Amino acid sequence: MDWIFWVIALVVFIIAEVATMQLVSIWFAAGSFASLICAAFGAPVWVQFVVFLAVSAVLVICTRPFVKKFQKNIVPTNSELDIGKSCIVIEAIDNSTNSGRVNLNGVFWAARSESGDTIPEGTTVTVKKIDGTKLIVS
Repeated sequence: MDWIFWVIALVVFIIAEVATMQLVSIWFAAGSFASLICAAFGAPVWVQFVVFLAVSAVLVICTRPFVKKFQKNIVPTNSELDIGKSCIVIEAIDNSTNSGRVNLNGVFWAARSESGDTIPEGTTVTVKKIDGTKLIVS
């Protein structure tokens, strides 16, 4: 009857992997499969559990660095692509009154000065970072 537990665990880990597509449970699915084989040959429960832990741990240790290397190819979001671009101040930026707007590629954004200085209307500024829905400019 131990094999039923390992079949259920294997199915749950595979479903979790398919649902996330992030390689978060594939190692545990392999560990469950190895334990299922042990259960089929009549190994005691403690041996099955040790096999599950050992196989899962070895696979994580051996393959995770390799997988992370390929997952580092992060595609920037649209907002990250705006950092470094120039835009025009359409309403004077004054951090003390929490006011200021800029026009970036035809879109009007709330803006704040990176240095805290007031920036007059009509000035060309550069986007330094994005804080929620506000551009931080200088």
